[in-house]
Amino acid sequence: MGRLDENARTEFLEEHPDWTIEGESLTRTFGLLDFKDAMGFVTRVALASEVADHHPDIDIRWNKVHIVLSTHSEGALTDKDTALAAEFDAF
Repeated sequence: MGRLDENARTEFLEEHPDWTIEGESLTRTFGLLDFKDAMGFVTRVALASEVADHHPDIDIRWNKVHIVLSTHSEGALTDKDTALAAEFDAF
């Protein structure tokens, strides 16, 4: 697991423009059709996170799901965060 340098952060944001970096966290709010779709999305996020053994903070607001990723054990953004964020984008 490697900490992300500035080049890796910039490259990730260029490829995934809906994400933002806030301190040492990646954040994104996903807009879904309704609560049912939001909960289905969260279930997929949860399953992918378990497989990766890397768990985001998740905030659910009816048809919006806010995700925050950070590698707390490193105190920094790592490739684990960007890999999981990219997987969420594919959903």
